[in-house]
Amino acid sequence: MSDATERNQLNQSSPPSRFGRPDVPNPSDQGPTPGHHHWFDDEAGPVVRPYAMTRGRTSAATRHRLDLIAVVVPEPAADDPGRDQTLSPEHVEIVERCSEQPQSIAELAAGLDLPVGVVRVLVGDLVEDELVHVTRPVPPAELPDVSILREVINGLRAL
Repeated sequence: MSDATERNQLNQSSPPSRFGRPDVPNPSDQGPTPGHHHWFDDEAGPVVRPYAMTRGRTSAATRHRLDLIAVVVPEPAADDPGRDQTLSPEHVEIVERCSEQPQSIAELAAGLDLPVGVVRVLVGDLVEDELVHVTRPVPPAELPDVSILREVINGLRAL
């Protein structure tokens, strides 16, 4: 019998409660029913929600903003992050992924299938614990002026 059929039978057989809905018995009192599906599956999404991974924080504790293209590089001291019992599995996976090849914040978010904001907070934790460091992109104010680049090109052509 499908779940929808069971609900229809319950709705028809139960008198309405004071809230206008039929009283539905607690399914846990009856034990597992045949054909009962688990609530946790691939379609339900992750069992641990992002706010739980970050302990409710929405920004990293680092003093610098972590850009999408900021590259995360592991520190030499982070040789075996799995032994550190204070790190969450997500922290360990970030360090392990970066040990293979340094990755940007955006690449980590895509590889871990986590929101970028969550990855920023987790990487900020790792920076604070000195397990990784972040190489930030060059700010636009520090890039060379277009006129200087044209002079360099003209100088190279003159050679």
